[in-house]
Amino acid sequence: MASHGVARPATTILRSAEELQAEQAEIREYQDLENRIQANIAARNYTVEVLELTSKLLKKNPEYYTIWNVRRRLLIYGLFSKSSDSSSPSKGSQSTSPIVTTQTSSIPSSASALGTLKALDATQLDPESPNHGKNGTILDIIRADLEFLFPIMIKYPKCYWLWNYRLWLLQQANERLDPGITRGLWEREMILVGKMLVKDSRNFHGWGYRRKVVSELESEKLHGRSMVEPEFEYTTKMIHGQNGLSNFSAWHRRSKLIPRLLEERNADDATRRHFLKDEFDLVISAMYTDSYPYAQSAWFYYQFLMTTLTEYIGHATITPNFTQVGRIEYVGCQLSILKEMLDGAEDCKWIYDALVEYTMTLARMEERELCEGEREDCKLWLVELSKLDVLRTGRWDDLGLIFSKSP
Repeated sequence: MASHGVARPATTILRSAEELQAEQAEIREYQDLENRIQANIAARNYTVEVLELTSKLLKKNPEYYTIWNVRRRLLIYGLFSKSSDSSSPSKGSQSTSPIVTTQTSSIPSSASALGTLKALDATQLDPESPNHGKNGTILDIIRADLEFLFPIMIKYPKCYWLWNYRLWLLQQANERLDPGITRGLWEREMILVGKMLVKDSRNFHGWGYRRKVVSELESEKLHGRSMVEPEFEYTTKMIHGQNGLSNFSAWHRRSKLIPRLLEERNADDATRRHFLKDEFDLVISAMYTDSYPYAQSAWFYYQFLMTTLTEYIGHATITPNFTQVGRIEYVGCQLSILKEMLDGAEDCKWIYDALVEYTMTLARMEERELCEGEREDCKLWLVELSKLDVLRTGRWDDLGLIFSKSP
């Protein structure tokens, strides 16, 4: 099996008797943790001690999504519930709490997360505590749990349940804390997800999480404003970074930002047409200078740009008022560029595939049959495709039948 082009062959490792014994001991410890958690939850013991048990188990197996749900229950009916019962509704106590300010300069370590929760559990019922009050105690609980998650996310950056749980914690902040304080938490998440994407720029979990963080920071509830411009620039930066051309998520994010970007810029028809040209130049230049035209993700973005010209449903994306004649001319120009790309890249299936598709599309847009020269070209391109992409031989054979028919 391969992931991102890296082969991952199956391997068999011979282990010593001592290693097998250690593994058995670890299994027994795991089962004991599981049994103790289940017993406590059945008895409705929603305490920090049970939360600690879930922490130990989730460090061993973050894919155990039932335990993440148990952890949610422990917070809702345990620490959050106690905080709500003991908090003061007065605005004065909220504004004077020393815990309100959220640091955004760095990502914390999780070494003290459990200790923080234990301390909160011991002090949150004390009205003299400096952490007393809705914003103080609940904020510290959420912060401590976010700290707990970070080292696990570093180790397991593509675990769905980790990302889901982190998002749930922040949604709890939305519901339980003042907007100004909650915004600080979401801003901190932008720093975290930025670091995660530096570590692995193609982690689609990180990209999806970033979209959610941005949507929250833009929301009216958090007194936000549009972040389309900086996010668009971020996709440009990531595409030009290492392995950026093969970053499906960056290209996809860019395509989703474009309609809002042009709308917020109040772009007129001339500006939109120039923007489309720049995007074509970007992806074609990237193909030539970075890895030549072999990156599938870049071709998907190229296909998206072509769809804005060739498909009615895509017209509104960039150039809604582009005339049909203008679209036809543009597709013709792109076909010429694709033919030039073949020089030196005769083994690239994506070029042949695009040439066949858009030759047929051009004829459809002009409401005519393929001319004899176009049919012969398509036949030759299909021969090359049959050699380069043997897994789709049936598709190429079927297309060949179309071009074999008399006009």
